[in-house]
Amino acid sequence: MARPGRSRLAIALGSLLLLAGILLIIQGGALLSVDRPVRARSRDVDDTQPVRPVAPVAGAQRLEPARKVAQDLIAPPRLDPAEIERAEPRPPLSELGLAVPPKTPMPRDWREVLLYRPVVTSSAMFEAMGRKVFISGVRGIDLDSSCSFHDVTWPCGVRARAVFNSWLRGRALHCFVPPDVERFAVAAPCRLGKQDVGAWLVSNGWATALPSGIYGKAEATARDAEMGMFGPAQ
Repeated sequence: MARPGRSRLAIALGSLLLLAGILLIIQGGALLSVDRPVRARSRDVDDTQPVRPVAPVAGAQRLEPARKVAQDLIAPPRLDPAEIERAEPRPPLSELGLAVPPKTPMPRDWREVLLYRPVVTSSAMFEAMGRKVFISGVRGIDLDSSCSFHDVTWPCGVRARAVFNSWLRGRALHCFVPPDVERFAVAAPCRLGKQDVGAWLVSNGWATALPSGIYGKAEATARDAEMGMFGPAQ
C-alpha cells in the first residue's frame, strides 16, 4: 500500500515542477520578446521646481519665426496697356559706357611685322627695311611748313620731324604691312611697344587727325593745351 502512495506523490510533484517550468518559460519569452515595446520608466515631475535656462550656443544663427504673406500683396499690380508710355533712354553716365568705334579691318594678306632701325623722313612718315610707311589716320606736317603763334612764325615742319625721330631713337616698330613682294609706300597703323604712334603724334601736336580717323579728341586736346605746332616756337 505504501508504494502506490509514493508514486502518486512523485507524479503530483513532477506535474507541479513541470507546470512551474512552463510558466517560467512563458514569462521569460515575454520579457525577451523583440516585438513588444519597452516602456520607459515614468517619473513624477514636480512643477514647483525651477527650470534652468539653456545657454545660447556661440556662433548659432537666430531663427526668425515664419510669417505669412498675403498673395495679393506680392502679386504685380494690374496695368492698363493703354496707360503705358515709352520713355526715352537716359544718356550714359560717362564716356566709358559708350561703345568703342570698330577697328578698320586690315587686308587678310597683311601681317604685323617688326620694322627695325626706322628713319624718320617727316612728322608722320618713316623708312625701314626698304619700306616707306605713312602712319595711318593722321596728316603729317611737311618739312617746309611754318607755324604761327602770337604773330611769331617758326619752322614747325622741321621741328616735328626732329621730335618724332628723337622719340623713336631708332627703336623697332610693329606695323601692319603687305607682303614683302609689294614694297610700295603704304599707310599702316604702327605702335612702339604698347604706344600707338598715331595717337602719340596727334596728342603731342605734331600731326593732325584725319576726318575719318579715330584721333579727333586727341587733336582737340592738343589744341586746347597748345601742344606742338599749336603752341609757341620750340
